[in-house]
Amino acid sequence: MISATKKWISLKLSSVIMVPFMIWFLINFVTIYDSDSQNLKEFFSNPFQAIIFSIFIIITFFHSALTISEIFEDYINNEKTRKFANMMVYLSSFIIPTITIITLYKL
Repeated sequence: MISATKKWISLKLSSVIMVPFMIWFLINFVTIYDSDSQNLKEFFSNPFQAIIFSIFIIITFFHSALTISEIFEDYINNEKTRKFANMMVYLSSFIIPTITIITLYKL
């Protein structure tokens, strides 16, 4: 399978997977929006909520990295610059969710 086809299928699949997680996030965000920090800690101390949120963060950053990579493919002509930009996006899309999840589990 061609690399571009794999990336396109990954984008579409991550979009579909992200929809129920986004609905879950929006519903729960409304309930905890005006809460104090103790209610927020209680929300994320629930293992189910923490796992679902972690999966949501991972899928969202994966989808974002693929999307930004496609933009780089279209607009950056220099191969070396494009590879560096893609590497930085993929690296940050790994580091940021990892730090977020570790912080979440330390609450």
